[in-house]
Amino acid sequence: MASTYSFDVTTGCDLQEVDNAVNQAQKEVAQRFDFKGSQVLIEFKRTDNLIKLEAEGEMRHTALVDVLRGKLVKRGVSVKNLEFTDPKPGSHEILRSEVKLKMALDAETAKKVTAAIKEAKLKKITASIQGEQVRVSSPDKDMLQECIALLRQGEFGVELQYGNFR
Repeated sequence: MASTYSFDVTTGCDLQEVDNAVNQAQKEVAQRFDFKGSQVLIEFKRTDNLIKLEAEGEMRHTALVDVLRGKLVKRGVSVKNLEFTDPKPGSHEILRSEVKLKMALDAETAKKVTAAIKEAKLKKITASIQGEQVRVSSPDKDMLQECIALLRQGEFGVELQYGNFR
């Protein structure tokens, strides 16, 4: 039996589900009447964790973002892990924007998570930042369950995932 138990706090998106949502959004946009005859582009760059959006006019661009957001939510991708950029104008009234996928905890979010754990003053729990994740350890499994419940109640700007239970 282990003397200490631990779990890791991370974040990320299932890239296959993002790919499926982008494909569904492309199909819907191709069939919708309000997009007929206009230039619309949804492109998923898997290696860069980036979705590029292009549409003619502000109204169509807003509708495109709404379609994509809806498809991502239906596929179980958290909107908290998406970072939408402001649309930038291009030629012929085309607006371009990007959606960045948050695949790892940044240093600031990791510090917020460790600070929340320390402020709760849970006994015998230690939290340490290890690269792009936070390792939480304790000799008591029940305290780790309390810690997970505490983190689920908090707001950190991303959807937290818990794994690597030992």
